[in-house]
Amino acid sequence: MTRRSADDKYVANLDIYDGVTKDMFLTEIYPKRRPAILRGVEIGECREKWTVDYMAARGGCGEVKVHVAGNPQMDFIHKNFLYRSLPFSDFVRRAAEEKHTDFFIDEKEVYYLRALGEDPRKDIADIRQQFPELAKDIVFPDFFEPEQFFSSVFRIASRGLQLWTHYDVMDNLLIQVTGKKRVVLFSPQEAEKLYLEGDKSSVLDIDQPDLHRFPLFGEALRVEGRLQPGDILFIPALWFHNVVSEEFGVAVNVFWKNLPAELYDHKDTYGNRDLVPAQRAMQIVDGALKGLEKLPPEYRDFYARRLVLRIKSKAYCKDGDV
Repeated sequence: MTRRSADDKYVANLDIYDGVTKDMFLTEIYPKRRPAILRGVEIGECREKWTVDYMAARGGCGEVKVHVAGNPQMDFIHKNFLYRSLPFSDFVRRAAEEKHTDFFIDEKEVYYLRALGEDPRKDIADIRQQFPELAKDIVFPDFFEPEQFFSSVFRIASRGLQLWTHYDVMDNLLIQVTGKKRVVLFSPQEAEKLYLEGDKSSVLDIDQPDLHRFPLFGEALRVEGRLQPGDILFIPALWFHNVVSEEFGVAVNVFWKNLPAELYDHKDTYGNRDLVPAQRAMQIVDGALKGLEKLPPEYRDFYARRLVLRIKSKAYCKDGDV
């Protein structure tokens, strides 16, 4: 196991911009296609109002489906968490506690809410629909056109909870309303070093990775930063991100379609399905690999390498293009 040090040559700091305006975001920050912490952006009265008591009173008693874990480092591979339903008011109070009298696993379990639509199979998450009384307190930055809006996802996490490294297919703004977070991001060009399973990295412990199992991960360039209450993290589409809640915290992700609408899967309610052309390309590659299985090993190896070379020459961006 190897811990990454702060002065590691593969670690960079997130850019921080103060006093961000719409014009500044659109002309100076957004074109770079790099994640950044935005400060000084108006987000409404939520910063002052969203205490535990206020949210419990205004958020209602409707049940929410939450992740419950005995280990704060959530593991999507072995599913070291449970899904449980709680009245929202009870959930908020539990998530803010350090030790619980009522619990599912043990008294130090942690909680995570990623709010869903009324019917997750058909309805997209929007805090204005699911939590209208709380939504009155938050202002979304007008950094994109209204017709581009996709979702606004209400997120609440216990102190210490770590969400696994993953990517989304849309640009988004993570509005950190209360609490502090540590964020680690990886460029899409680091994908080959992240040992992907779908949209997630198999490397769960990014600070003490098992470099025998994941040798390339040690060479993946990471970008790190810390969010304070009121900060907004701009996460460009396809950038991998790993988030640790250093305190009990409340946040809202706002996603928007930064590409033509027809490229997105219209059945995608979470905003994490690959773009339609990419899905088709993956299916074609899977078919090609199945065809290669008919060849002897040395032939299969040779033609697989030729396929990789062709993809690199035709589809990879040249240095400086991204």
